[in-house]
Amino acid sequence: MCGIRRHFDRWPAAVIFGWLLTAMVHGSLLAEELKSEPDLSAFEIELSDSDYEHWAFQPISDSSPPKLDDPWIKNPIDAFVLQKLRAAGIEPSPPADDRTWMRRVYFDLIGLPPKPEDIAAFLADSSDDKRARLVDRLLADSGYGIRWGRRWLDVVRYAETNGYERDGDKPHAWRYRDFVIDSLNADKPFDQFLTEQLAGDELQDADAETMIATTFLRLGTWDDEPADPMVDRYDQLDDVIGTVSSTFLGLTLRCARCHNHKFEPISQLDYARMTAIFEPLKRPQDKRTDLDVLVGTKAELAAHHAAVKRHETAVATLKAQIGALDEHVRARFFAAGKTKLSSAALTAHQTAADKRTTEQKKLVKKTLRKLQKEIRTSRTESEQRQRDAFRASLKSVEEAKPVSPPRAYIWQEASGEIPVTHVFRRGDPRTPAGAVSPGFPSVLRTANIELLQSDDGHGTSLRRLSLAEWMTSPKNPLVSRVAVNRIWQGHFGEGLVRSENDFGVMGLPPTHPELLDWLATQFRASGWSLKQLHRLIVLSNTYAQSSAQCDKPMQTDAENELLWRYPLTRLEAEVLRDSILAVSGKLNLQMGGPSVYPKISKDVLAGQSRPGSGWGAWDESAASRRAVYLFVKRSLLVPMLELFDLADTTSSCEQRSRSTIPTQALTLLNGEFLNRQAGYFAERLISEADGDDRSRVELAYQLALAREPEEAELAASLAFLERQRELIRRESAGNDSADVEQEALQAWCLVVYNLNEFLYVD
Repeated sequence: MCGIRRHFDRWPAAVIFGWLLTAMVHGSLLAEELKSEPDLSAFEIELSDSDYEHWAFQPISDSSPPKLDDPWIKNPIDAFVLQKLRAAGIEPSPPADDRTWMRRVYFDLIGLPPKPEDIAAFLADSSDDKRARLVDRLLADSGYGIRWGRRWLDVVRYAETNGYERDGDKPHAWRYRDFVIDSLNADKPFDQFLTEQLAGDELQDADAETMIATTFLRLGTWDDEPADPMVDRYDQLDDVIGTVSSTFLGLTLRCARCHNHKFEPISQLDYARMTAIFEPLKRPQDKRTDLDVLVGTKAELAAHHAAVKRHETAVATLKAQIGALDEHVRARFFAAGKTKLSSAALTAHQTAADKRTTEQKKLVKKTLRKLQKEIRTSRTESEQRQRDAFRASLKSVEEAKPVSPPRAYIWQEASGEIPVTHVFRRGDPRTPAGAVSPGFPSVLRTANIELLQSDDGHGTSLRRLSLAEWMTSPKNPLVSRVAVNRIWQGHFGEGLVRSENDFGVMGLPPTHPELLDWLATQFRASGWSLKQLHRLIVLSNTYAQSSAQCDKPMQTDAENELLWRYPLTRLEAEVLRDSILAVSGKLNLQMGGPSVYPKISKDVLAGQSRPGSGWGAWDESAASRRAVYLFVKRSLLVPMLELFDLADTTSSCEQRSRSTIPTQALTLLNGEFLNRQAGYFAERLISEADGDDRSRVELAYQLALAREPEEAELAASLAFLERQRELIRRESAGNDSADVEQEALQAWCLVVYNLNEFLYVD
């Protein structure tokens, strides 16, 4: 208010008067508008044939692979790609060798480098199906769920805190991360994966797992002290609508919150109808405290509540029996008057607590322990045995407390009447224009279904389950296209549609529309199996190409849209960190459970709005787990991961940025984590290799780069180690030989970690 007054003091009176007059007129017009009969035509779009004809809104075509007779074609993907290449006068790149392909597929499927023994076995294998067998083994590895789960977490804006100034924790949000990893490892059908995240609590057989899945809806930011709670409520729903539509449909639906979409055939009514689907959701909270809830089947939760009630009753009964016995002994003691306390103290204890004088309160406090001891010693043997028995029973009952079901951070639908949803003028919930019913975007009319109707005993509206059924319907052309496009992007760096969250008019068209539709068809036909989709892609010759650049294709297709080579890619932040730990031998492969806290400097912690708050203690072994298990705090991202382009956590991240900045190199050379791991790497080489430098260098190359060093590299490495030893001896006289050896090798290991070949996959 003081700031407003300061601004008013500087404004001319005419300006202030004009502003106030405009506001009064606008308010008067708005009031009249609100009194009138609602006319929702302004919030609708009259769709034309061209709106329906946009490629993404068309049914998935039944495209067949081109009939090309070429030995390069290993599976139908190659036929689609080769047809485009030939039309452009481009030939595919030569195939990558076995070692290159193996390293590529390891990072792609499990996010870790291959072990030397696995490399040796693969290179020695001469069978025709060795690549297929390796892919099957990697898809069965638990690291697959971690690698591809992290990519899904990018899309759903995963974090474990609320953001804003206080950035409080989202209790048990980590269970959603485990749900994603476990679901992918189990190859849960994608339509089921989608349904559980949207409506896991609305399923007939809802259980703890499916309810945890709905944490997806509550992962967004949350202001625990909003200026306007009503506006904040619809901001939260807007986050849900925007994330759901971009994640599964590839639509920018939230752009229609305040007005009809400026570019897409999506109206404000479409947005309001989707809002109605999520309107029944309520956020479990106690004022400014965010709450989680117990989850499980109805029978499990009912049984638990009954067990808790029985337990509480048993505890209360035993405590009452002990209390009655104690009161009996106390009354008898007072009646006997056999005490060493003064009469004034005895009177004070016998006076009701709320009626004691100040002096009596002091006396009670001073003599309480003495009185309690006298009362205890006045018990008879029988009373003491009885009390001991009660206490023993109480202890046993308290120790037998019912095991609690898991807790989850989810929305809940409140029982009772479902709130009415309105379309809002200019998106402002304080200016409703008329009620709307739940529904789906009109432009996808071919996919329309009847909404499920909830009976009184179901407990939810079934609106979200209806949405899930509409999305996974064979008539919906978007969900399977968007899903296969994300998988393709994960393997090639770019999707067949390069605007992965936007399949609308303003999005980019597919480079290979027939291939996209063929993959979407195969995806559905496989029972929505993600692992079969991965297998199909990575066993194609398109995927197996070299990443080397060629002048002629570069002139025709510099962006590699036609897929004439495999793209050279830098390791993502988490994969880079995990690979450093794997090579040093310190990677902790423990799966699941609460997140862990890496070491962060005190200076970084001190820079927070509440310094150090919400950041747990560092345990090196725990913090050496895969990076997906590191705590994700919105206001305090792990500096090294953030530096290497960690995903934005405030909204759906379709694709991470790819920056190359000086501080990345400085961190890899000077960072405390890198230098510590280089020391462990050196210790591993000393322990596992033969005692000579040559053996250590060869082992290091196998661990870090999946290959043997070339002669020039070997010579340079040996010379570096000799120079480093001499330098250490000169600068640190008195060091024993073991220390010199360790320090020199550590410096060389740090160099290996900084090789481009370590950071990039070709």
